[in-house]
Order: sequence, then structure tokens, then C-alpha cells
Amino acid sequence: MIRITQLKLPVDHRQEQLRKKIARTLRCGEDTFSYEIVRQSLDARHKEDKKFVYTVDVSTPAEKKLLRKNRDKNVTFFEKKEYCFPKSGEEVLKNPPIVVGSGPAGLFCAWYLARAGYRPLVLERGQEAQKRKETVDRFWKDGILDPESNVQFGEGGAGTFSDGKLNTLVKDPNGRNHEVLKRFVEAGAPQEIVYQQKPHLGTDVLIGIVETMRHQIEEMGGAFRFESKVTDLCMENGRLCAVEINDKEKIPAEICVLALGHSARDTFSMLHRRGIFMQPKSFAVGLRIEHPQKMINMDLYGEEENEALGAASYKVTHTCENGRGVYSFCMCPGGYVVNASSEEGMLAVNGMSYQARDSKNANSALIVTVSPEDFPEEGVLGGIAFQRNLEKAAWEFGKGRIPVQLFGDFKEHRKSTEFGEVVPQMKGAYVLADVRSILPKEIGDSIEEGVTAFGRKIKGFDRPDALLSGIESRTSSPVRIVRDRQGCANIEGIYPCGEGAGYAGGITSAAMDGIKTAEFICEKFKNF
Repeated sequence: MIRITQLKLPVDHRQEQLRKKIARTLRCGEDTFSYEIVRQSLDARHKEDKKFVYTVDVSTPAEKKLLRKNRDKNVTFFEKKEYCFPKSGEEVLKNPPIVVGSGPAGLFCAWYLARAGYRPLVLERGQEAQKRKETVDRFWKDGILDPESNVQFGEGGAGTFSDGKLNTLVKDPNGRNHEVLKRFVEAGAPQEIVYQQKPHLGTDVLIGIVETMRHQIEEMGGAFRFESKVTDLCMENGRLCAVEINDKEKIPAEICVLALGHSARDTFSMLHRRGIFMQPKSFAVGLRIEHPQKMINMDLYGEEENEALGAASYKVTHTCENGRGVYSFCMCPGGYVVNASSEEGMLAVNGMSYQARDSKNANSALIVTVSPEDFPEEGVLGGIAFQRNLEKAAWEFGKGRIPVQLFGDFKEHRKSTEFGEVVPQMKGAYVLADVRSILPKEIGDSIEEGVTAFGRKIKGFDRPDALLSGIESRTSSPVRIVRDRQGCANIEGIYPCGEGAGYAGGITSAAMDGIKTAEFICEKFKNF
């Protein structure tokens, strides 16, 4: 196979122009080869001459001949390696593996276990996707929270109500990343996500995809039980023997995959009581910031709108004078700030986009890293206590509504009283407040310094009427459930997995870890 890199075309090019470009590069006829797009990225350094840059794999009977005569450094031989799931082990299971959680990690772990013949049972504390959407919509409308089914809990996990970003920085020598994207496409995602530089799905598309994957798992022999919260683990002689759900029913099991979300705080407490080894880990907290999407487009694209490019996204970082870093996270072009709370009397926010990314505002989290040194006396679960204190303060400031402050007022430490040109694009009620008072001083100072610094990179980022809202506290898990090289915790039969367990950060990396955990189980145990 021939791989060609650095194929540049105008952003408004037609599909046939790419084939012509390949033919000219290889100096062959347009009808003598087939090709697959491996990657499409945007080069917007010259705003008046923006380009899409392609990497493609070309198949042709004349491969050797074309490679011999081509001296272009961007034309090379490439041997494609397909992902390979391992063969089953020999240890016999009496009961199907249990997968706790139906977020990306649990869903992909269950999918691969089901395909390999293990008949997994997925336990999900929240509702199936459509019922969950109705519950979340009601919460955003009337403020009545369901602690078991909300933006954090339910089919698809927290990623269901997000921008649905699928890019990851995780190194992938085994091809799991491509497998994840392929599975999404087969479940109804657009084919383009396989090669786009920054693929995303949007909440409206994700709901249908997770439902399809559930049906696929069921057709392959797996099963799901919703509104089934794991409340205890039963052990005998240092190994798992059963899983308790809803404080009453016990399901026999030798294998339990803990694909918990980062917000499963009650489950973390139960695991701690049960002696599961966990470590506190660093995470980040901060606020959401909103700007007009057209302003972001103009700065990054040189034009307010471009249908071929869609809504522009950014990534910014800054090291503050106090030594802390502040950076953008989970940027949602054309998106909404959403009330993402999961506990009574506490308020957390997140960002969300639909597939079209057609909201008037861009939003992203501006966050500052906190480490176990910031909560040294609280122990393993100290990060959870740190998050809860901030969320309680945010709830009190808004009485359950999202507190919002203009950046100009944030700098002056005063409560905002009216909006400027930027009007909130939010899911859930909001109220003007003194958001800065929620934050520890060093975090508030870091965000102010960061926004000012980002204003020197993106024109208008530090505009006085930019909106800050909070608290953004669920960026990643505050704990890591320790596992060995075979994927197992200190209690035999328990397999920590995904973002909640501390081994991923985002939809794609969580799904990849789900596949990896399925591999661990398959390599050891015989299927049914």
C-alpha cells in the first residue's frame, strides 16, 4: 500500500479534486487506483488561503512500479496492520462477567466481550438513553434533580451530554483508536469521523449511537439492566463472588469490570470501605467561559462563517505567576453551558454541543490543576471532598441556578447586574452572581491572569462582557483504582476501567481502555 502525506487542497474543493491530486502525485491514471482517507486536518495559518491537508492510503496493482519511480518524500510504502482481539484463555467462568457502567468504557468493554462469546451483563444505575434524555430535559426546565439518572449517570455516561469529541492524545500502537471510530461508524456515526483531525458527534447523534451499540451487544448474547446501582461487592477468600445491586439483590459473579464514571462518588466510598486500593490523583477545577462564536471564527478563520469549516475551536494554555497552569478544556464550538449536577444541594457545569454546533456562543472550561497536596488531610477521597465544597458554594450562590458573572466584574470582585452583548446559551436556569467568590483565591487569580493572557492570543477573549459560570469540577476522576499489569485490582476478579477508574480522559480514550480491559479478561478466561 502507498501512503501519501501533505496533499493540500482549498477548503471548498470537490471530492474529485482529491483523486486528481493523488493521480498527479503518483503520475498515474485517475482510474488505476482506489484510496482511503487516513487523516484530514486544517491549515489556517494563512487565513486568506486556508487549506485542508490530507493523508491517504492508495491501493493499486502498480504499487511497486509507482514507488520505484517516485522520489517524493511524502510518498512511501505503508503496511497496514489490522486490530486483532486476543484468543480466549483457559480458566473457566461459572457466570458471565458483570460490567458496571454503560459509558464509553463499559459499553466498548461489553461489546468486545459479547462478540467474543462471554455474554456480559451491564449494570447501569441510570436510565436508558431516551428516558434519560427526558429526565435531563425536565431537570433543565424545572430544576428537579434525579440523583440516579442525570447528566452524569445513565446510558452512554457523561459523554452523552457533551460535545462528543473523539480526538485523543493517547498513543495507539495496537489500533484500538481506529477500532473505536469504526464501531461508532457502524452504529450510525458519519464516516468522516474516522479521518477528521477533530471529530465530534454531538449529543443528538450520540444518543442514537449508544442505543444501537446496546442492541448489538444484546444480539451477540449480552444483557443490560438499567436503574441497577451497584451498592456492594461480596468477597470470599480475597476474590469476588457476587455483586449487590440496589441494596438487596445479589448477582453471582467472578468478574466485575468497574467502568465507573468520574462522578460515582458513593461507589468510590463503598469501594474504599471494601478495601479496594485507590490513590488520590490530580484533577482540575475552574469555570466555563462564553464568547460569541462569530468572534472566535473571525479570529481563527478570518471570517465570521464558513460552511465548509463549521464553528472554529481553540485550545489555549498559560503558566501563571503563582506557578499554576490554566488552560482551556472541553471546548464546545457553537455549544451550550449545561447544569451537570448529580447530587442534591450541589451544582456543577459542563459544556455540550449538538451535531450542528449552531448555538450563538462558543464555550470552554478554563481550569486550574489541583493535586493531593491541596487537600492533604482528607485522605484517598480528599479530591471528592474538595469538589463537593466548591459545588455546595456554587449551589448556594444560585440556589440551584447556574451562577454567571461578566469577566469585567470578575476582575473587580463584584456581582454582575446585567449582561452585555454576550447572552448566555445555557441548559438550565441561571442567575447573575459573584462567581469569583466561589473559588479559592489562587484559582480565581489564575483564571483572571489566564483570560488576560489568552486575550493576547485570541482577539476579544478578555472582553469585559465575556461570561464566566461555574463550577466546572468534574474534569476527571479525583481517584485512581489501582490495577496490575493484567488489569486486575487488589481483589481478584475486579477490573478497574475507564475515566472514573483513573485510566482515561474523554470518550475515545475511555472506549479504548474498555477494549483493553476486555482483552485482559479474554486472555485469561474461557468464553461460553
